Amino acid sequence: MAADLSTIVKAYDVRGVVPDQWDETLAELFGAAFVRVTGADALVTGHDMRPSSPGLSRAFARGAAALGVNVTEIGLCSTDQLYYASGALNLPGAMFTASHNPAQYNGIKMCRAGAAPVGQDTGLAEIRELVEGWSESGAPASAATPGTITQRDTLEDYAAHLRGLVDLTSIRPLKVVVDAGNGMGGHTVPTVFAGLPLDLVPMYFELDGTFPNHEANPLDPANIVDLQKRVREESADLGIAFDGDADRCFVVDEQGNPVSPSAITALVASRELARHGGKGTVIHNLITSWSVPEVVKENGGTPVRTRVGHSFIKAEMARTGAIFGGEHSAHYYFADFWNADTGMLAALHVLAALGGQDGPLSGLVAQYDRYAGSGEINSTVDDQTGRLAAIRSAYESREGVTLDQLDGLTVTSADWWFNVRPSNTEPLLRLNAEARDEATMAKVRDEVLAIIRG
Repeated sequence: MAADLSTIVKAYDVRGVVPDQWDETLAELFGAAFVRVTGADALVTGHDMRPSSPGLSRAFARGAAALGVNVTEIGLCSTDQLYYASGALNLPGAMFTASHNPAQYNGIKMCRAGAAPVGQDTGLAEIRELVEGWSESGAPASAATPGTITQRDTLEDYAAHLRGLVDLTSIRPLKVVVDAGNGMGGHTVPTVFAGLPLDLVPMYFELDGTFPNHEANPLDPANIVDLQKRVREESADLGIAFDGDADRCFVVDEQGNPVSPSAITALVASRELARHGGKGTVIHNLITSWSVPEVVKENGGTPVRTRVGHSFIKAEMARTGAIFGGEHSAHYYFADFWNADTGMLAALHVLAALGGQDGPLSGLVAQYDRYAGSGEINSTVDDQTGRLAAIRSAYESREGVTLDQLDGLTVTSADWWFNVRPSNTEPLLRLNAEARDEATMAKVRDEVLAIIRG
């Protein structure tokens, strides 16, 4: 009987519980399917610190090598280090990680050569179909000459590449607390930060895929409490938290207050535009703050709004020739990094901006944090379509209000906006709201939530 992979093959990656939903046998078939769909004659793999990651990664390599493909294993790495290897070596790549999911999960993030994304519309559906078929009929016939599996260390080269994109040599000394959440930031940060004028205070740098201290998802306020406390105790200049595979970074200021990812997007956008002579396109998704397109325009750039999700951001960056892109989920994309997302490069930009002037981080980011936002609020619903229709009905006839359906439903007025979009994988509606002041935001937020949950 063929395996049903509908529950683990998501919009952008593979993700599920090991061994209940997938295992090394399926990972081997995924390796073969990846080769068939990409047409690769060589590829690169990497993995995070989860207990199941080395075995799954090696099984994938075996499946690819059986079809005659040479595999370069870079071993323990962050997801953006895998993207670096894919770009620098010009090879398709596969990263074994479940990002911030609990320890029993694992997954695969796949890309074509040059870190180009593989999603449902760009090969993932075909990969799933092949794996499901082979799980019933047996693996494809091996090549007459199998490929090789070799190891290569890319950490130093990755770090050097990032440091070459941001000049930190002349910044004032900074004290920075970094919470790696027992994830891959504990592997990459010491090498990337080496030799820089930084007093590094490490938290949870021990690689441990069981996440003994807290979930490695810094977007959840509960998971940055330790970082906030330590920043205040150390009188540090800032704190940085990475998620499990270290492709996202979250920042807190010198008082331990969270800095909105939209403010980080605006700050980095202004720096990248300055580096490009005040010209360039910057991509932002539709739940980033109004401040992002405002700052982009003020700095001479052209903002382009897109759907939520890295495959949409990367596609728009390629289409428009954008220099930078940011999402409110703390993913940051750079043209100089093959349009791929790297939280580490965003963190270096924040350090350079802070260290290049004398004021505190709270003062620096205040110019980029102009509005009151709700953050993302999830509600479990029985009927996503029906609830969205009810919201549309409540607002479509109001004067001075515009609606669009680029991604879910966005409703905008002169003083506020909100977006409600359905989850692709769970019976959830996700609400983000913003207004010119806190009271207006709270009123809009509560009004929409009453419809969603009514």
